[in-house]
Amino acid sequence: MNMRFDGRVVVVTGAGRNLGREYALAFAARGASVVVNDLGVGISDSDGKAEAPVTNPADDVVREILATGGTAVANHDSIATPTGGRSIVDTALDSFGRVDVVVNNAGQVRMAPFEDFPEESIDALIDTQLRGTLNVSRPAWKWMKDNGGGRIVNVSSGAAFGGVPHGSVYAMAKMGVIGLTRGMASEGAPHGIHVNVVVPYAKTRPGTSFGPIPWSEELGEWLDPRLVAPLVVCLAHRDCDLNGETISVGAGWAGGVHIELSDGYTNRDATAEDLVSNMNQVMSSGRSPLTATSSKAVRHLMAGFRS
Repeated sequence: MNMRFDGRVVVVTGAGRNLGREYALAFAARGASVVVNDLGVGISDSDGKAEAPVTNPADDVVREILATGGTAVANHDSIATPTGGRSIVDTALDSFGRVDVVVNNAGQVRMAPFEDFPEESIDALIDTQLRGTLNVSRPAWKWMKDNGGGRIVNVSSGAAFGGVPHGSVYAMAKMGVIGLTRGMASEGAPHGIHVNVVVPYAKTRPGTSFGPIPWSEELGEWLDPRLVAPLVVCLAHRDCDLNGETISVGAGWAGGVHIELSDGYTNRDATAEDLVSNMNQVMSSGRSPLTATSSKAVRHLMAGFRS
Protein backbone atom coordinates (compact mmCIF):
# COMPACT_ATOMS: atom_id res chain seq x y z
CA MET A 1 0.00 0.00 0.00
CA ASN A 2 1.33 3.38 -1.04
CA MET A 3 0.14 5.97 1.47
CA ARG A 4 -0.22 9.05 -0.70
CA PHE A 5 -1.75 12.43 0.15
CA ASP A 6 -2.46 13.74 -3.33
CA GLY A 7 -5.28 16.26 -3.20
CA ARG A 8 -5.02 16.42 0.59
CA VAL A 9 -4.10 19.45 2.68
CA VAL A 10 -1.96 19.10 5.78
CA VAL A 11 -1.32 21.74 8.44
CA VAL A 12 1.84 21.26 10.50
CA THR A 13 2.47 23.70 13.34
CA GLY A 14 6.00 24.46 14.49
CA ALA A 15 7.18 23.08 11.15
CA GLY A 16 10.17 25.33 10.58
CA ARG A 17 12.67 23.23 12.48
CA ASN A 18 13.42 19.82 13.95
CA LEU A 19 10.52 17.37 14.16
CA GLY A 20 7.95 19.66 12.55
CA ARG A 21 10.19 20.24 9.57
CA GLU A 22 10.56 16.48 9.06
CA TYR A 23 6.79 16.05 9.17
CA ALA A 24 6.21 18.79 6.61
CA LEU A 25 8.83 17.40 4.22
CA ALA A 26 7.45 13.88 4.55
CA PHE A 27 3.88 14.92 3.76
CA ALA A 28 4.99 17.04 0.81
CA ALA A 29 7.01 14.14 -0.59
CA ARG A 30 3.81 12.08 -0.59
CA GLY A 31 1.82 14.63 -2.55
CA ALA A 32 0.19 16.73 0.16
CA SER A 33 -0.25 20.47 -0.02
CA VAL A 34 1.33 21.63 3.23
CA VAL A 35 0.76 24.68 5.41
CA VAL A 36 4.11 25.17 7.12
CA ASN A 37 3.45 27.12 10.31
CA ASP A 38 6.18 28.59 12.48
CA LEU A 39 6.29 31.67 14.67
CA GLY A 40 10.00 32.07 13.96
CA VAL A 41 11.16 32.77 17.51
CA GLY A 42 14.33 31.58 19.21
CA ILE A 43 14.22 28.24 21.00
CA SER A 44 14.85 28.09 24.73
CA ASP A 45 13.98 25.30 27.16
CA SER A 46 14.26 27.45 30.25
CA ASP A 47 13.21 31.10 30.14
CA GLY A 48 12.12 31.62 26.53
CA LYS A 49 14.94 34.07 25.89
CA ALA A 50 16.81 33.11 22.75
CA GLU A 51 17.89 34.89 19.60
CA ALA A 52 15.41 34.50 16.75
CA PRO A 53 16.64 33.19 13.40
CA VAL A 54 17.43 35.73 10.71
CA THR A 55 14.59 34.48 8.52
CA ASN A 56 11.47 32.65 9.60
CA PRO A 57 12.32 28.94 9.19
CA ALA A 58 8.83 28.26 7.82
CA ASP A 59 9.85 30.18 4.70
CA ASP A 60 12.99 28.07 4.40
CA VAL A 61 10.99 24.83 4.58
CA VAL A 62 8.52 26.08 1.98
CA ARG A 63 11.38 26.93 -0.38
CA GLU A 64 12.80 23.45 0.17
CA ILE A 65 9.46 21.82 -0.65
CA LEU A 66 8.90 23.97 -3.74
CA ALA A 67 12.41 23.22 -4.98
CA THR A 68 11.58 19.51 -5.09
CA GLY A 69 8.30 20.03 -6.94
CA GLY A 70 6.03 19.99 -3.91
CA THR A 71 3.28 22.36 -2.83
CA ALA A 72 3.42 24.44 0.34
CA VAL A 73 2.70 27.83 1.84
CA ALA A 74 4.09 29.43 4.97
CA ASN A 75 2.18 30.79 7.93
CA HIS A 76 3.74 32.81 10.75
CA ASP A 77 0.84 33.04 13.20
CA SER A 78 0.97 32.03 16.85
CA ILE A 79 -0.90 28.95 18.04
CA ALA A 80 -1.23 30.55 21.49
CA THR A 81 -4.39 32.52 20.67
CA PRO A 82 -7.73 31.56 19.11
CA THR A 83 -7.16 34.26 16.50
CA GLY A 84 -3.81 32.78 15.55
CA GLY A 85 -5.22 29.27 15.37
CA ARG A 86 -8.07 30.42 13.17
CA SER A 87 -5.63 32.21 10.88
CA ILE A 88 -3.51 29.09 10.48
CA VAL A 89 -6.53 27.07 9.39
CA ASP A 90 -7.74 29.93 7.17
CA THR A 91 -4.38 29.83 5.40
CA ALA A 92 -5.14 26.22 4.42
CA LEU A 93 -8.69 27.00 3.35
CA ASP A 94 -7.77 30.18 1.46
CA SER A 95 -4.77 28.61 -0.27
CA PHE A 96 -6.06 25.11 -0.99
CA GLY A 97 -9.78 25.03 -0.18
CA ARG A 98 -9.68 22.31 2.47
CA VAL A 99 -7.94 20.95 5.57
CA ASP A 100 -7.64 17.19 5.88
CA VAL A 101 -4.89 16.77 8.46
CA VAL A 102 -3.61 18.80 11.40
CA VAL A 103 -0.36 17.95 13.16
CA ASN A 104 -0.20 19.89 16.43
CA ASN A 105 3.55 19.92 16.83
CA ALA A 106 4.29 23.47 18.01
CA GLY A 107 4.75 24.25 21.67
CA GLN A 108 7.15 25.89 24.06
CA VAL A 109 9.28 24.09 26.63
CA ARG A 110 10.05 25.40 30.10
CA MET A 111 12.02 23.62 32.83
CA ALA A 112 12.48 24.85 36.40
CA PRO A 113 12.30 23.48 39.96
CA PHE A 114 8.68 22.76 40.88
CA GLU A 115 8.57 25.10 43.87
CA ASP A 116 10.08 28.00 41.93
CA PHE A 117 8.40 27.53 38.55
CA PRO A 118 7.71 31.07 37.21
CA GLU A 119 4.10 31.96 36.56
CA GLU A 120 4.96 33.27 33.11
CA SER A 121 6.51 29.90 32.26
CA ILE A 122 3.36 28.09 33.39
CA ASP A 123 1.34 30.40 31.13
CA ALA A 124 3.69 29.72 28.21
CA LEU A 125 3.24 25.97 28.57
CA ILE A 126 -0.52 26.04 28.92
CA ASP A 127 -0.99 28.60 26.15
CA THR A 128 1.00 26.57 23.62
CA GLN A 129 0.92 22.91 24.62
CA LEU A 130 -2.76 22.82 25.62
CA ARG A 131 -4.51 25.91 24.30
CA GLY A 132 -2.41 25.77 21.15
CA THR A 133 -3.75 22.33 20.34
CA LEU A 134 -7.28 23.59 20.95
CA ASN A 135 -6.79 26.82 19.03
CA VAL A 136 -5.75 25.10 15.81
CA SER A 137 -7.85 21.94 16.09
CA ARG A 138 -11.22 23.56 16.76
CA PRO A 139 -11.54 25.57 13.52
CA ALA A 140 -10.10 22.65 11.54
CA TRP A 141 -12.59 20.33 13.27
CA LYS A 142 -15.52 22.39 12.02
CA TRP A 143 -14.42 21.94 8.41
CA MET A 144 -13.66 18.24 8.88
CA LYS A 145 -17.02 17.59 10.55
CA ASP A 146 -18.86 19.15 7.60
CA ASN A 147 -16.72 17.47 4.94
CA GLY A 148 -16.45 13.79 5.77
CA GLY A 149 -13.84 13.77 8.52
CA GLY A 150 -10.10 14.10 8.83
CA ARG A 151 -7.08 13.21 10.90
CA ILE A 152 -5.48 15.07 13.81
CA VAL A 153 -2.13 14.04 15.24
CA ASN A 154 -1.19 15.61 18.56
CA VAL A 155 2.28 15.58 20.03
CA SER A 156 3.06 14.74 23.65
CA SER A 157 6.39 13.91 25.29
CA GLY A 158 8.02 11.20 27.35
CA ALA A 159 8.17 13.87 30.05
CA ALA A 160 4.41 13.30 30.50
CA PHE A 161 5.25 10.05 32.27
CA GLY A 162 7.61 11.74 34.72
CA GLY A 163 11.26 11.34 35.56
CA VAL A 164 12.53 14.50 33.87
CA PRO A 165 14.41 16.83 36.24
CA HIS A 166 12.58 20.13 36.71
CA GLY A 167 9.92 18.89 34.29
CA SER A 168 6.84 18.56 36.51
CA VAL A 169 4.84 21.42 34.99
CA TYR A 170 5.88 20.43 31.47
CA ALA A 171 4.73 16.89 32.33
CA MET A 172 1.36 18.30 33.40
CA ALA A 173 0.87 20.01 30.05
CA LYS A 174 2.03 17.05 27.99
CA MET A 175 -0.14 14.57 29.90
CA GLY A 176 -2.98 17.00 29.32
CA VAL A 177 -2.41 16.58 25.58
CA ILE A 178 -2.98 12.83 25.99
CA GLY A 179 -6.23 13.36 27.89
CA LEU A 180 -7.38 15.90 25.32
CA THR A 181 -6.56 13.50 22.49
CA ARG A 182 -8.63 10.71 24.00
CA GLY A 183 -11.60 13.02 24.49
CA MET A 184 -11.32 14.37 20.94
CA ALA A 185 -11.12 10.83 19.57
CA SER A 186 -14.32 9.78 21.27
CA GLU A 187 -16.21 12.88 20.16
CA GLY A 188 -14.83 12.87 16.64
CA ALA A 189 -15.41 9.21 15.80
CA PRO A 190 -19.04 9.60 14.66
CA HIS A 191 -17.89 12.33 12.25
CA GLY A 192 -14.98 10.43 10.74
CA ILE A 193 -12.41 12.46 12.66
CA HIS A 194 -9.62 10.31 14.08
CA VAL A 195 -7.28 11.78 16.68
CA ASN A 196 -4.11 10.12 17.98
CA VAL A 197 -1.04 11.28 19.87
CA VAL A 198 2.64 10.54 19.36
CA VAL A 199 5.32 10.61 22.06
CA PRO A 200 8.52 11.32 20.11
CA TYR A 201 12.07 10.67 21.23
CA ALA A 202 14.57 12.58 19.10
CA LYS A 203 17.63 14.80 19.42
CA THR A 204 16.38 18.23 18.48
CA ARG A 205 19.14 20.06 20.35
CA PRO A 206 22.53 18.96 18.93
CA GLY A 207 25.30 19.10 21.52
CA THR A 208 23.09 18.09 24.44
CA SER A 209 22.94 14.77 26.24
CA PHE A 210 20.09 12.26 26.19
CA GLY A 211 19.55 11.58 29.88
CA PRO A 212 22.78 9.99 31.13
CA ILE A 213 24.07 9.45 27.56
CA PRO A 214 26.49 12.24 26.57
CA TRP A 215 26.20 13.97 23.23
CA SER A 216 27.98 12.50 20.24
CA GLU A 217 27.44 12.60 16.50
CA GLU A 218 26.49 8.93 16.74
CA LEU A 219 23.78 9.76 19.30
CA GLY A 220 22.43 12.51 17.06
CA GLU A 221 22.20 10.11 14.14
CA TRP A 222 20.61 7.36 16.24
CA LEU A 223 17.89 9.73 17.46
CA ASP A 224 17.50 11.69 14.23
CA PRO A 225 14.09 13.46 14.03
CA ARG A 226 13.48 11.99 10.58
CA LEU A 227 12.88 8.60 12.23
CA VAL A 228 9.72 9.92 13.91
CA ALA A 229 8.04 11.20 10.75
CA PRO A 230 6.86 7.85 9.30
CA LEU A 231 4.54 7.21 12.25
CA VAL A 232 3.03 10.70 12.01
CA VAL A 233 2.43 10.17 8.29
CA CYS A 234 0.83 6.78 8.98
CA LEU A 235 -1.54 8.12 11.65
CA ALA A 236 -2.57 10.99 9.36
CA HIS A 237 -3.62 8.76 6.46
CA ARG A 238 -7.22 7.75 5.75
CA ASP A 239 -6.23 4.08 5.69
CA CYS A 240 -5.12 4.14 9.34
CA ASP A 241 -8.07 3.23 11.56
CA LEU A 242 -6.42 3.93 14.92
CA ASN A 243 -8.28 6.42 17.08
CA GLY A 244 -7.53 7.70 20.57
CA GLU A 245 -4.20 5.90 20.78
CA THR A 246 -0.89 7.00 22.27
CA ILE A 247 2.28 5.74 20.57
CA SER A 248 5.88 6.30 21.63
CA VAL A 249 8.31 6.55 18.74
CA GLY A 250 11.98 7.16 18.02
CA ALA A 251 15.17 5.63 16.63
CA GLY A 252 13.21 3.38 14.27
CA TRP A 253 11.05 1.94 17.08
CA ALA A 254 7.35 2.50 17.82
CA GLY A 255 5.29 1.10 20.69
CA GLY A 256 1.75 1.64 21.92
CA VAL A 257 1.22 3.19 25.34
CA HIS A 258 -1.72 1.61 27.18
CA ILE A 259 -3.77 2.71 30.18
CA GLU A 260 -5.25 -0.15 32.17
CA LEU A 261 -7.87 -0.51 34.88
CA SER A 262 -7.46 -3.15 37.58
CA ASP A 263 -10.35 -5.41 38.57
CA GLY A 264 -9.99 -3.80 41.99
CA TYR A 265 -11.56 -4.50 45.37
CA THR A 266 -15.21 -4.07 46.36
CA ASN A 267 -16.46 -3.49 49.90
CA ARG A 268 -19.16 -0.88 50.49
CA ASP A 269 -18.28 -0.85 54.20
CA ALA A 270 -14.58 -0.39 53.59
CA THR A 271 -12.61 1.85 55.91
CA ALA A 272 -9.25 3.43 55.23
CA GLU A 273 -7.66 0.62 57.28
CA ASP A 274 -9.52 -2.02 55.27
CA LEU A 275 -8.38 -0.46 52.00
CA VAL A 276 -4.73 -0.39 53.01
CA SER A 277 -5.00 -4.03 54.07
CA ASN A 278 -6.39 -4.93 50.65
CA MET A 279 -4.25 -2.63 48.54
CA ASN A 280 -2.80 -5.57 46.60
CA GLN A 281 -6.28 -6.32 45.32
CA VAL A 282 -7.03 -2.65 44.65
CA MET A 283 -3.91 -2.61 42.49
CA SER A 284 -4.43 -6.16 41.21
CA SER A 285 -2.74 -7.51 38.13
CA GLY A 286 -6.08 -8.51 36.65
CA ARG A 287 -6.57 -5.58 34.31
CA SER A 288 -8.59 -4.43 31.32
CA PRO A 289 -7.77 -1.75 28.75
CA LEU A 290 -9.02 1.77 29.40
CA THR A 291 -9.54 3.14 25.91
CA ALA A 292 -10.80 6.44 24.58
CA THR A 293 -14.25 4.95 24.11
CA SER A 294 -14.65 2.22 26.75
CA SER A 295 -14.00 1.53 30.43
CA LYS A 296 -15.13 -1.20 32.83
CA ALA A 297 -15.02 1.22 35.76
CA VAL A 298 -18.78 1.81 35.78
CA ARG A 299 -19.44 -1.92 35.40
CA HIS A 300 -17.29 -2.63 38.46
CA LEU A 301 -18.70 0.09 40.67
CA MET A 302 -22.34 -0.58 39.74
CA ALA A 303 -22.07 -4.38 40.12
CA GLY A 304 -24.98 -5.55 42.28
CA PHE A 305 -26.91 -2.29 42.03
CA ARG A 306 -30.66 -2.62 41.61
CA SER A 307 -32.68 0.48 40.83
